[in-house]
Amino acid sequence: MSTSQQPDPSSRPARLTVGVVGAGRVGPALAASLQLAGHRPVAVSGVSDASRKRAAQMLPGVPLVPPAEVLQRSELVLLTVPDDTLPGLVEGLAETGAVRPGQLLVHTSGRYGAKVLEPALRAGALPLALHPAMTFTGTPVDVQRLAGCSFGVTAPEELRLAAEALVIEMGGEPEWVAEEKRPLYHAALALGANHLVTLVTQSMELLREAGVTAPDRMLGPLLGAALDNALRSGDAALTGPVARGDAGTVAAHVTELRRHAPQTVAGYLAMARATADRALAHGLLKPELAEDLLGVLADGTDGAEGDAR
Repeated sequence: MSTSQQPDPSSRPARLTVGVVGAGRVGPALAASLQLAGHRPVAVSGVSDASRKRAAQMLPGVPLVPPAEVLQRSELVLLTVPDDTLPGLVEGLAETGAVRPGQLLVHTSGRYGAKVLEPALRAGALPLALHPAMTFTGTPVDVQRLAGCSFGVTAPEELRLAAEALVIEMGGEPEWVAEEKRPLYHAALALGANHLVTLVTQSMELLREAGVTAPDRMLGPLLGAALDNALRSGDAALTGPVARGDAGTVAAHVTELRRHAPQTVAGYLAMARATADRALAHGLLKPELAEDLLGVLADGTDGAEGDAR
């Protein structure tokens, strides 16, 4: 077993100065990860007090400057702003001459590919779309979570290796996503991750209403096992009253939800119908049981619409 030490990251060739435009939860974490790989964060921009505090915590000693100055100081610029802000930001930076030829310009939007950086490309920048498929807290723990995190990568073919290399340096796993598939890719992630948070928080609220004192402790093992089973087995992991065709149980659920949490009924019915469709298609739900179950779900939907009116 070799006992030789690894070289200091700062001694590696082709290290880049890194700037961050938008000190939200994502940008400082990515810059901190690149710093661990030997790159050098040199500037960050942030507007809110929270952004400024986050930058100071994640990138201590890195000066806060306006966006144009971030680009002036940096060879690699991370544009980590909300999706709806990104196109206007890119156009503005290009129009004001802030973009330099040969500058690596990276955005982290899941929705957009490299085409949104077209104004910067015309100014000579090298456009990369690197979207980490991870939820961020805005704390140093995010840097650790990037280890093994998949990134949706979109870039011109001639920059593909450079884009993938940056992801690997951040500890991530590059996954190539075609430009025209970016919206679908992002919708898939939102469906799984964002809606999961809504479902879990609703479940915890209902458990508290039912008298459970530690709903997080109750749900943790259950949801962990369900997620693991789903990732391993797909639809074969479906369990519960919908997959079994227990129409009476589902009807009781709907009744209780209407009484205690009517705002959850529409979501329950929509997910139950989607679950029933998948269970039927994969032979888990017996057709003779499906009719009564689907009738309950249809009746529940009618009731929900009546409540909404």
